[in-house]
Amino acid sequence: MQAFLRKADVGAPRHWILNQYAYAMKILITGGTNGMGKGVAKILAGLDQQAHEIIILCRSHTLGEAVKTELIQLTSNQKISIILCDLTRLADVKRAIAEIHAGHDYLDGIFINAGIGYAATRVETEDGMDSHFQVNYLSQFMLTLNLLDLLYKSSQGGRIIFNVTRTGEIHWDDLQMNRQWKFETCVHQAMVAKRMLLVKLHDLHRNRPDSALSFVGFEISKPVWSNQLNIIPFFMRAMATLMKAFGSFYSIEQCGEIMAPLFTESHQESLKRSGKLITWKKNAFLELQEDEKVLDKELQDRLWNISLELCGDEKMKERF
Repeated sequence: MQAFLRKADVGAPRHWILNQYAYAMKILITGGTNGMGKGVAKILAGLDQQAHEIIILCRSHTLGEAVKTELIQLTSNQKISIILCDLTRLADVKRAIAEIHAGHDYLDGIFINAGIGYAATRVETEDGMDSHFQVNYLSQFMLTLNLLDLLYKSSQGGRIIFNVTRTGEIHWDDLQMNRQWKFETCVHQAMVAKRMLLVKLHDLHRNRPDSALSFVGFEISKPVWSNQLNIIPFFMRAMATLMKAFGSFYSIEQCGEIMAPLFTESHQESLKRSGKLITWKKNAFLELQEDEKVLDKELQDRLWNISLELCGDEKMKERF
């Protein structure tokens, strides 16, 4: 790929001149129309003389096109596109995977970010699963495994960055939360599942001499202010607004500034972070201690096999 030398134009926004030297990267972002995903898309689109190509995976065509237009107008980067995918439907995930393969020969990075947060009640998908489990974890498990071949073709060292937190546990006897549903519990369970996935993928690929992929878990150290807050109850929204006034939130742009180097740094630097859970504090990426249950290989294998069964794709099971 072509390398681009970044020129720090007078008056350019600070977050558009993060790197002095970088390669053009092709990045797929799930959940790129709101929150952290939009922040990362926005910053990456403006970096390095608009060199990077951004593919936003989203459910809404209207919102996706609006964000695409917004980012093009803001950054003058014409290499922004959307892929429609409803993560509550495994059939739609399969269709999106096929569309990505048809339109792209390679990917340099994926941001596994999409997720449902607040919900008033449990919603079951047409595939018979809790919507938090399917959207926040299982559908992106399927997406990740079926796009590894495109990451192998990256000349810059393919990498997957997972949006995760340290909280939660796997409820092995009630994965679909039929008996103990709370939206917070569902969100946290999916976070643990993603952390187990990234560690297993890291271990699998370290044993492959032909692999140069990295798998990194990133926990944002403060909540990110998003228009998704409009859907939460009034008392929660009022508390969040008060917290924002005291600086307890990052803007989506600040989030993008923090995370952008994870997608544009060198292959060697990315590999150093692989298999780790990190955060950003005091102007540096710091490694966090991972939970022993997440590192347990038997539990990783258990979740992996359950996930393959739930995906219901025989060809996928044969490959993995």
